[in-house]
Amino acid sequence: MAKASRSASVWSGKRRRGSQSVASPIAAVLDHTAKAGLLGEKDGRIAGRVSSDLIARAKSRTGIRSDSDLLAFALANVAIEDNSGATFVRVRGTVDPAMDLEP
Repeated sequence: MAKASRSASVWSGKRRRGSQSVASPIAAVLDHTAKAGLLGEKDGRIAGRVSSDLIARAKSRTGIRSDSDLLAFALANVAIEDNSGATFVRVRGTVDPAMDLEP
């Protein structure tokens, strides 16, 4: 029961900081992923070995305690990535430097 309650707090969109409950970026990612229809039935399985330091840092930064929830969040981030960083790099220098961008 305790495990479900920890996971529920992560997936519910609220995280506790001190005495305040704040909206979670995790919830935003998962909401976007759900709207894309990617959080349906849990019918897939994935396994692998990764650095325990990597897991600890990711859990610390996200507040996620469950390995399964952490993996789902990481996959959701990859699945909904909009590649905006790559787009900025690709278009760098394509705007004429002489163009007046001030109103």
